Amino acid sequence: MNGATMTEPLLDLRGLRTQFTTKRGLIPAVDEVSIRVGKGESVGIVGESGCGKSVTLLSLLRLVSPPGRIVGGSARFCGEDLLSLSERGIREIRGRDIAMIFQEPMTSLNPVYTIGKQVAESLRYHRSGLGAREVREAVTGMFARVGMSEPEKRYEAWPHQLSGGLRQRAMIAMALICRPKLLIADEPTTALDVTIEAQILKLMLDLQRETGTSIILVSHNLGVIAETCDRVYVMYAGRVVEEAGVFDLFDEPSHPYTSGLLRSIPGSAGEAGPGKKLYSIRGNVPDMSRLPPGCRFAPRCDRVQAICREKEPDLREVATGHAARCWFAGVERGSPS
Repeated sequence: MNGATMTEPLLDLRGLRTQFTTKRGLIPAVDEVSIRVGKGESVGIVGESGCGKSVTLLSLLRLVSPPGRIVGGSARFCGEDLLSLSERGIREIRGRDIAMIFQEPMTSLNPVYTIGKQVAESLRYHRSGLGAREVREAVTGMFARVGMSEPEKRYEAWPHQLSGGLRQRAMIAMALICRPKLLIADEPTTALDVTIEAQILKLMLDLQRETGTSIILVSHNLGVIAETCDRVYVMYAGRVVEEAGVFDLFDEPSHPYTSGLLRSIPGSAGEAGPGKKLYSIRGNVPDMSRLPPGCRFAPRCDRVQAICREKEPDLREVATGHAARCWFAGVERGSPS
């Protein structure tokens, strides 16, 4: 973690709204989400499945397909609003300036093309002046940098011939081949064992230090977030409910949902004694087509009060650089300020 400042953010996402039209009704998958990322900074996004993390990042890259559509907000990146660019304009940025590592490399890699050809595709598109030998040398060199043994042999390999760890390294090589300014990693270690997970995360951070690339890391693993990120955004039911520096978030969480997530970690202060159940947040994530009135977390909150069921709170600052969407964050129990 490098403690990057936020005076001039590389990415300034404001009020993003992405909706899906379904038979059950309108799904506000991403609802007024604002996220900033500084140059050289690592930012984490956490929350349960279905809270809008991945859709937020796909929206940023304009990769949301119908029936989903972006209906509001802006995403300024290096002075340009990504949401206002032409299709050709956003294609020029994808892969070159912003690259993404997807959750499961086996479903993200094309099974009918070799690994080398797939990694080389981005380089050929964004640097059309390179010859075939230069492209191959650049790709095999990147394979070596991401820790793939026998890079020349891996260049000719098919996706099914590689282990999960090697496929993920190939995905990282693909994302980094054009030296992007922003790397988005969406659950990059979900399908990997603990040893390979540690290697992949160390690799990403080492490359970040070498290149100055900013990182957005999506993960369910709060331990990974604590070890790798400078700041964290917590999402719930399509909205950011808390944002803070990583140390502040883990030491003094202000939203009940964040507190519940931290208490659910095995070995945390909230863990029960031997023979007793591990703490879990009661209830389920709300149906996004029928959101409850008031605070979206109210039906599951242990600290809910009348106002929580009547009116949704704004995301407000409770300390310097720390904000929470809760009526009682940073104030004494009783009446909200």
